[in-house]
Amino acid sequence: MWRCRRRSSSSASGNGFVDLCKGPHVATTGKIGPFKLLSIAGAYWRGNERNPQLQRIYGTVWPDQKQLDDYLKRLQEIERRDHRVLGKELELFRIDEELGSGLVLWLPNLSIVREELEAWWRKIHRERGYTLVYTPHIAHEKIYQRSGHLEKYGENMYGPLLLDEGTQRFWIKPMNCPGHIKVYQSKIHSYRELPLRIGELGTVYRYERGGTLHGMLRVRGFTQDDSHIFCSWGQAQEEIGKVFDLALEFLSVFGYTEPSIYLSTRPEKRLGSDELWDKAEEALRTALGIREVPYKIDEGGGVFYAPKIDIKVHDAIGREWQGATVQVDLNLPERFDVTFVNEKGERERAVMIHRVLFGSLERFVGGLIEHYAGNFPLWLNWEQVAVIPVRESALDYARDTAKKLRAADFRVHLDEQAGDLRNRVKEAQQRKVSYMVVVGDKEAAAGTVSVRRRGSRDEERGVTLDAFIERIKKERDSKALPADFAPHEPTAGDSLA
Repeated sequence: MWRCRRRSSSSASGNGFVDLCKGPHVATTGKIGPFKLLSIAGAYWRGNERNPQLQRIYGTVWPDQKQLDDYLKRLQEIERRDHRVLGKELELFRIDEELGSGLVLWLPNLSIVREELEAWWRKIHRERGYTLVYTPHIAHEKIYQRSGHLEKYGENMYGPLLLDEGTQRFWIKPMNCPGHIKVYQSKIHSYRELPLRIGELGTVYRYERGGTLHGMLRVRGFTQDDSHIFCSWGQAQEEIGKVFDLALEFLSVFGYTEPSIYLSTRPEKRLGSDELWDKAEEALRTALGIREVPYKIDEGGGVFYAPKIDIKVHDAIGREWQGATVQVDLNLPERFDVTFVNEKGERERAVMIHRVLFGSLERFVGGLIEHYAGNFPLWLNWEQVAVIPVRESALDYARDTAKKLRAADFRVHLDEQAGDLRNRVKEAQQRKVSYMVVVGDKEAAAGTVSVRRRGSRDEERGVTLDAFIERIKKERDSKALPADFAPHEPTAGDSLA
């Protein structure tokens, strides 16, 4: 107990056994509702790999059998959607221990998903006046001393790298903020140029303990869609509102609707004056108030340098995920003396709004794999159409069909293997192909195709290829959710998400 830093501790005891825990304990299982033991796992004492390993038993208990059954069904669904399992089955990503734990290899299929996401991200940001940049993966120690990262996060940073015969110390970047400040400070800015919006899909590296790593959801190297808006206090509330609107629009495209909004206010230990915190919190609060969106106050939940808006989303089975974040940084503008020339010709401290939409691209995509259960929308799918000839005599027509689909900029797999048609259609279904186009001698003679949508047993016959292409173009370009996507309906099991 001497290791416990709390002022008070609690324990529970029964039949001679004393447990240092929050409790309560019961004498017999008859005094609780239906329960089930779920698994056994090892855990290091106090979370330290150098300490002895203990055994941890996981279980769950519910007020009645129906709620327990609902929860167990939900656990089965979570297991079915596990991005690590689907990642292997669909050849999406790999983590190779020889390469290093927590470092993701994006395989060709998932690389296509990433390319589409990044291209769309760049498009919508350019349309909204963002300047997109690239910053180095390593930086001199002095910039992280100035930013405070070395002091606050040094134990989670990789380095130092000793260069120039050990006279120069560099660190691998843990975040993109200092680089964006240096981009901003590449010249003196007038108030007429503000707001200045800078964005980057920048890869960063942070140390995570081995026991906390989890597929793509908790990694050591990841790409973050960091953006920083430099503006005046008079512009801050409007810019925060624009970011908030963009975030909701952005997340809705993926089927993340009705998010939970949190306004996180000043923590007890913080940097910056109360006056600055008042201004920053008021700008965030006003932006939400104008939009009349319901939100919860997370008192003291801000980071030490910024109050923030957190947007949390719910996936297809009701789990809550961290979504977009908007922060008003009260630390770095002071440390780096970030200014602009105001209307009076004087230097004035700039406001720096930090925001992410994806957050970690690895975590976001890992979440999407589970959200869609691997059934990605057409615009993201690595294999959009599979063309399957019924027999060899229809192969030339199948090749023509595939050629026309590729000319319309679709990703197409032409199945030229021999074998039973049902097995080939089943294989395409297992690969999560969006559409299967089946062609035989009748289709070749009529100039049509038979179409089967993923997840459906129905086959649409006699469809002209032009009509099919026009239909799926609209689906792709509108970024429509797949027809087999089912939004979440709440159940009793949700409370232990």
